Parts: sequence; structure tokens; C-alpha cells
Amino acid sequence: MKIGALFPQFEIGTNPKDIRDFAVIADELGYTHLTAFDQIIGLNQHSRPGWTYVHDAEDMFHELFVLYGYLAAVTRQIELVTGVLVLPMRGTALVAKQAAEVDLLSGGRLRLGVGVGVKPEEFEACEREFRGRGKRMDEQIDVLRKLWCADLITYEGKYHRIEDGGINPLPVQRPIPIWIGGVSDAAIKRVATIGDGWLPNFQADDTGKRGIAQMKEIAKAAGRDPEAIGIEATLTIIDRSYAELREEIEEWRAIGATHITVNTMPERWVEEEKRWNKAEMDGLAHPEEHIDAIRRFHAAMKDYF
Repeated sequence: MKIGALFPQFEIGTNPKDIRDFAVIADELGYTHLTAFDQIIGLNQHSRPGWTYVHDAEDMFHELFVLYGYLAAVTRQIELVTGVLVLPMRGTALVAKQAAEVDLLSGGRLRLGVGVGVKPEEFEACEREFRGRGKRMDEQIDVLRKLWCADLITYEGKYHRIEDGGINPLPVQRPIPIWIGGVSDAAIKRVATIGDGWLPNFQADDTGKRGIAQMKEIAKAAGRDPEAIGIEATLTIIDRSYAELREEIEEWRAIGATHITVNTMPERWVEEEKRWNKAEMDGLAHPEEHIDAIRRFHAAMKDYF
């Protein structure tokens, strides 16, 4: 099982040194991957009664391709993961170009996690259609892989038309691995049929077991090897004992997770109210504390590295 770190973007701040230090130390400690979230434009929850989204304009999201272009130059081995990039909100050729460049500059260390998104207002702000985004993303994935693997392509689809064109330079990985985010039936089917891996947001409980079993059954029916499809879980480590964390890691291992991502930010989702309760979030006060947290976790769990 591979152990990675979640980029603490909501609390890391804007100092380039803090951003660099977290990634460099995670790399030096032997964390196998660094995963960061995506949001292009934040929405103001205070002007939207009945807000139910997890993130809003107050949450900081560093732009993923720029962030990873920067971190590619200062890290050596750690894999750079988008978890997840809202693909239908972006032009496919531009994503192909940006991803290829990060992969090239990092020496083949990009893993592209993608999802369909959940906020119609964000799509509107980015001048993209919210409706039909799932089918559009399926075609986008096909186009991305073709653009990454050939100098020139001709493509005629429902949403894309490319006549004898391509990107230059091509990435190191041909194609770059594409992992799918989400836990809906459509997302599970997408993982099973066209994904290289899965970035689900459930726990290692009965729901998680059922989801993984469902994905593997669909993959097998589609003629794919279910065991070749990666599964990345998230492990929140603050305010928890190492005994608890070991138990959860083993639960994830038992249901088939291939990757664990260590999260040093708090989780305060209030299920009854369907909202993110920021008033109750007791996060780490300084970027250095996030570095200390991944250091301590590594020291206590060395047998997993």
C-alpha cells in the first residue's frame, strides 16, 4: 500500500516557501504521492440561502497545474496527484497541454484525478454547460489519452473535433494515468470501465465495501482486471491515536485500497444540517504544524513506508 500526503491548501497560506517546504519534506520522508484539491472559482455562501456545498469562496485553492509545475522543480520522486480536477469545466486540449507539461517537467510524476463537478454556478462562471457533463467527460478522457500518445490525431466526436492536430511536447507517460473521483453509480461505472484508478470519498465501512465490490463486478463484466484498478483512500490523522489510525489503514487494506492519503486538516461535515461547520474547525495554526504532523506520522508508522 502506498502512503501519500494531502496538500493542506486551506491552511498552507500563500508563502511560496511554506508550499515548497511541505512538498519537499513529504518527498524526503518517503511519502509516495501528494494530492491536492481543485476549485477554479469560489462561491459566496453568505449570498446563497440554504447553502449545501462543502467548499466556498473562503476556502483557498491553489491552481493545480501552476502549483505542480512549481513543485515539479523542487521535488524529486513524489507523485503529483489532482484529486480531483473538474474536467468538464475546462477545455480538453488545454488540459492535455497543461498536464503533458507538468508530466514532462516532473519526469513523469503526474497522476490526473478527474471528476464531473457538482456546482452549476461554477460551470456558469467558467462559461461551461453543467448539463451533460458526465458524457462530455467520458469523451474528454478518450481525447486526452489520444493527444498524449500521438504527435497528431484526427478526432470526430459529439463534443470534440480535431483535424490532424496535436500537442508538442508530449508527456513522459503515454498516457498519463487518469483516476476518477466520485461515488455515484455513474462514477463507479466510469471507474470500472475507463478509469486507471478511483478517488472515492467514502469510509472503510459497509458503504465502502459495497462500492468497491460493485466497481470490481462491473470491471470484470467489462473484461477488465479489477485488481489493476487503483483505489485511493483519505486518512484524517489530527486528534486521533496511532492505534486508531493503524486500525483504519488495515480496514482499508482489507477492502482493497492501494493508496492511503494522509490528511492533516480537520473534517467537520455536519450530516444533520448538510453543511461544512467552519465555526467548529480546529485546524493547525501554522504551515509548520502540518509538516510536523506528517513527520510524526511517518516516525510512528515507519513500517508502512
